[in-house]
Amino acid sequence: MKRLFAATLMLASLSAFAHDPVYNQETLKVLQEHALTNVPGKKTIMLTVDYAPGQATVPHSHTGTAVAYVLEGQITSRVNDEKAITYKTGQSFYEPAGSRHFESSNASQTQPAKLLVVMVLDDKAEVLTPLPK
Repeated sequence: MKRLFAATLMLASLSAFAHDPVYNQETLKVLQEHALTNVPGKKTIMLTVDYAPGQATVPHSHTGTAVAYVLEGQITSRVNDEKAITYKTGQSFYEPAGSRHFESSNASQTQPAKLLVVMVLDDKAEVLTPLPK
């Protein structure tokens, strides 16, 4: 009886985390990266972000400007002090340079999602910088 209770308790505690996002497992694929000859010191990057069900990008900031387009599924995004918004296939959103991106996640626990992102940033800058915990 004690083992049954312990097993039930363990399963209940695991299910409490079943919908928590899974960080740092999304797939980023750089499609193009070019120096902007008319804007010295800047580059543009085009990439895709593939999310499995329940995946999310770690909270982060961008030094550059980003425009994202949902190619597949639904993406939930929360930038700076704004409310979280869920974008569907065919919708796009804008992130100004310096934004704090607190949530970028697949809104579905059962279907994949995919973003196309175009960024303009300093030529030596990383795509994202994780926010301190």
